[in-house]
Amino acid sequence: MQKKQLLIEGMSCGHCAGQVEKTLRALPGVAEAAVDLAAKRAVVSFTADLADEVLRAAVTEAGFEVAAITPAP
Repeated sequence: MQKKQLLIEGMSCGHCAGQVEKTLRALPGVAEAAVDLAAKRAVVSFTADLADEVLRAAVTEAGFEVAAITPAP
């Protein structure tokens, strides 16, 4: 299983975080997505190859901005 961490701008409430989490979980190959509103980040666990561009596009389409994508610790 691979993991990536996304730094996300524009989330201001629990509803925002829930929307991002739901959007990421809906992507093919994603096993888990957890959003930390206070840290403005999401950690995505996935089994299939998942390009950064796919993650960025999904979050952008949900109305938020991805500031960075890095391997998750």
